[in-house]
Amino acid sequence: MITNYEIFRSELSMSKEDVIRELYRENTDRISIKKEATAVKNLTRIIDSTLRLANSKGFHAMTLRDLCADSGMSMGGLYAYIRNKDDLIHLIQSHGFIITRRTLQHHTAGVADTRERLYAAIKAHLYLSELMRAWFYFSYMEAKSLPAPEKRNAIAIELEIESIFQTVIEDGIREKVFTARNARLVSSLIKAMLQDWYLKRRKYREQDISVDEYASVLRDVVESYLQTTH
Repeated sequence: MITNYEIFRSELSMSKEDVIRELYRENTDRISIKKEATAVKNLTRIIDSTLRLANSKGFHAMTLRDLCADSGMSMGGLYAYIRNKDDLIHLIQSHGFIITRRTLQHHTAGVADTRERLYAAIKAHLYLSELMRAWFYFSYMEAKSLPAPEKRNAIAIELEIESIFQTVIEDGIREKVFTARNARLVSSLIKAMLQDWYLKRRKYREQDISVDEYASVLRDVVESYLQTTH
């Protein structure tokens, strides 16, 4: 069970390389580099540079030459990993999807208490968006202009994440620890409140709200709506 953001961050940082390694293994048909350690190192550079540039000047304004300059890679070296910006989007989206799915599943598995399991899912998503704000912001802002296959994947992962919340809420309703509500609608509203944190970060910074405080208030809001009357 996650206790606070700092502990979450220290645990997740240790698994970042594993996520990049999984990304490499899922895309060996696209990547010509066969030495895994080298590929993982360079994929990390490519992803970090892309997100940095996309959030500063916009993904569509960014060129592959910009990416080479920021990442320190040559154009030839970059082409060993991607052929064009569509391939780049695929890598960026896949990276985020893998880590989001893995993080929520990891932090909810084995949590027997339904209320705590819902809170664990909320905190895992919120803390991950704090740690990977560049990716979450990129994914949201670029969603409308993604290539068709990536747009379908983005919609699918959105529904998959919401379904994690929905399943826990439905479990709680069945166990009578939550009152009967529209579980799908509530899960969508939870996702919207989670998005507000990383899309409108300045608003909460001005209020001096920490990510731990936001998590706690979000839990109170959701539970007050779902609480049973007896």
